[in-house]
Amino acid sequence: MKTISDLLLLGDHRLYLKCESVLLSDQNFIDEWVADLHAVMQDVRKTYGFGRAIAAPQLGVMKRLIYMNIDQPKVFINPEVLYKSTELIEVWDDCMCFPNLLVKVDRHKHIKVRYLDTHFNVHEEDFSDDLSELFQHEYDHLNGVLCTMLAKDAQSFRWRA
Repeated sequence: MKTISDLLLLGDHRLYLKCESVLLSDQNFIDEWVADLHAVMQDVRKTYGFGRAIAAPQLGVMKRLIYMNIDQPKVFINPEVLYKSTELIEVWDDCMCFPNLLVKVDRHKHIKVRYLDTHFNVHEEDFSDDLSELFQHEYDHLNGVLCTMLAKDAQSFRWRA
């Protein structure tokens, strides 16, 4: 079982790589990956007091998989963003890979996503506001994009209080 010490940290070259799709042949690994993502997210919550979702590449698993746990656990396999609103929201983004740093970014207020669940069934879901922001953050990880790369300007960084 992975722990918080297994999180890749800002500067690790793997965080900047685009992930590969999860294949049917990967199905035997999905439960283990999800258990590791859950365990590390729980460690981050206990240590830093935040954490609602985590993407597989944050643990060095270079697959297109997101684990979210707000009211209940949810797994997004090979997600695709189908729609992004033109309306943006400004947020102070945080990341488990640099837990004491906040970055001011713009995110789409509404998005529509298509993804597979752990049984490879197709779903579509709409997200708004904080859930839209959260999903976009995790989705960016799958494409090797960190919020530090999306900062509004050079003054859009601050330490977590």
